[in-house]
Amino acid sequence: MVRKIDTGKESHSSLLSDAEKVYELHIHIWGYDGWNHASEVYNLKRNDTTLIALDKDQEPFLRSRQNQFMLAFSFWPTPEPQVNNTMYEMRSYVLKPGTMIEWGNNWARGINFRRNNAIAGFFSQIGQLYMVHHIWRYDDLQARREIRESAWRKPGWDECVAYTVPLIKDLRSRWMSPNPFSPIK
Repeated sequence: MVRKIDTGKESHSSLLSDAEKVYELHIHIWGYDGWNHASEVYNLKRNDTTLIALDKDQEPFLRSRQNQFMLAFSFWPTPEPQVNNTMYEMRSYVLKPGTMIEWGNNWARGINFRRNNAIAGFFSQIGQLYMVHHIWRYDDLQARREIRESAWRKPGWDECVAYTVPLIKDLRSRWMSPNPFSPIK
């Protein structure tokens, strides 16, 4: 039997969930000095008893965990430590298989329209393949709106979008605030 949701006068979240458990998503981006360094850290996490115990202690609080190993696009800036007291948007795209080179070629030109608030651009090597992450810096949501609208007024931005949108299979946007220990806060 399928439960029918009555569209009554309650909030959508009350209609769709009868639980009071709230979930929070945390995203951590770790930089490694090459594949050897990534392998060393991965092996340490698998063999160090303190780290294994820490993972075990966190298990009751985790619903799921996903990992990706990514490379940075050569035409994006390298994320450098900075203090801007700003917010970040991470736009994640799953591309159609076989379209990564075309995506990269278009964004190598497209990044020039938005370079002032570009933080990083990555593509997956291990994990969800054909996945791309773009990270943008904004002072607030109003600044995000103004910057994005400004890009549309620049000749050529519409072409970049026209060429890249058909390559997208799935898109997700996340509005993020940095932790106090983040090198880009």
